[in-house]
Amino acid sequence: MSANPIPPLHLYSVPSDSQPPAVAPPKRERPRTAWTADQLMAADFPDPKWAVPGILAEGVSLLAGPPKVGKSWLSLGLALAVAAGGQAFDSVPVDGGPVLYLALEDTPRRLQTRMGKLLGGQQAPAGLTLVTECPPFPQGGTEAIAQWLDRNPDARLVVIDVFAKMRGQAPQGVSAYDADYVSVGYAKRLADHYGIAVVLVHHVRKAGSDDFLTEVSGTNGIAGAADATLVLKRARGQADGILHVTGRDVDEAEYALSFQPASGAWHLLDGPVSDHTVGDTRAAILRHVRSHPGVKPKDIADALPQVDADNVRRTCARMAEAGQLTKDGSGRYYPDTETRTQGTPEVSQLSDCPTTASDLHKEVGQQELGLSHLSNLPPAADLGRG
Repeated sequence: MSANPIPPLHLYSVPSDSQPPAVAPPKRERPRTAWTADQLMAADFPDPKWAVPGILAEGVSLLAGPPKVGKSWLSLGLALAVAAGGQAFDSVPVDGGPVLYLALEDTPRRLQTRMGKLLGGQQAPAGLTLVTECPPFPQGGTEAIAQWLDRNPDARLVVIDVFAKMRGQAPQGVSAYDADYVSVGYAKRLADHYGIAVVLVHHVRKAGSDDFLTEVSGTNGIAGAADATLVLKRARGQADGILHVTGRDVDEAEYALSFQPASGAWHLLDGPVSDHTVGDTRAAILRHVRSHPGVKPKDIADALPQVDADNVRRTCARMAEAGQLTKDGSGRYYPDTETRTQGTPEVSQLSDCPTTASDLHKEVGQQELGLSHLSNLPPAADLGRG
């Protein structure tokens, strides 16, 4: 046995800089929580900062999905993109900044293998801190993360994979809803106090649902306490997954994604989700009708010589019955009812948000949650004991 075994990689054991910083971290003042109505209307609040424009804003975001769907690949890919200032999903530009990734179900070797595939020979970003062990939130995890954030005031993202490892035991004598709400509240206080995006990787229920929000495992207290919920689901057709997104600062949307097994990366597919969750023939017809609203089956068949004309006619009729197309009295097909009167709508746009995230964060009126002490934490070596 080696006389100097490698110590476990705890968050609180990550060494700080060898020399103290020349400038002390900025003092974080307690945010204002009360105004008169006229004062509130006259106040000037900054736009939320975005880790991934249109998808991940500052605050707590749940990333839920079934086992083995690729949540960890997706979250690690996002962490690498943000730390390097590259492109999320290989298409969405992001501003770079320090990222903390808590891979609490992985080993360093597995993380190295995954990052090697995702990086594809590119240099690993020094701004990404990877941690495989951390105490739960109630037992020192909050303070450990806060200390890292104090050492990295320009941090843009914290990923916790998985949330169940950090939530800790439920307080005695409280309902399941309240326990779930409190457990997300630890991450919520960190996100609000430091003005960053915190992603909690979580699971979904075994039973499916038409409403993706109800699929999140646990009570409604988990999704209710989070600022945004993202559910990654397997899809049929050309897409490997559908990312459903909704939140307080994020417009409700869904995105078709393709998983690249060779690189482990998730890519955002062009066009609306409906174009990628149906068979090849329906997808081709949808794309043509979307580009040429009011077209007849004969015209579609002429434009798609690889598809039999009778098959086009039958498929269009079935798609109209399924609500994927609409048909007028003269036999012309449209993507939807609205297009018949208003023209082709814009599709598959990222939610309306700043394309460049602001690095200047001003504290706004979040509820006071007792985090004003986080900037004066005990040394890292003292965290996680006991």
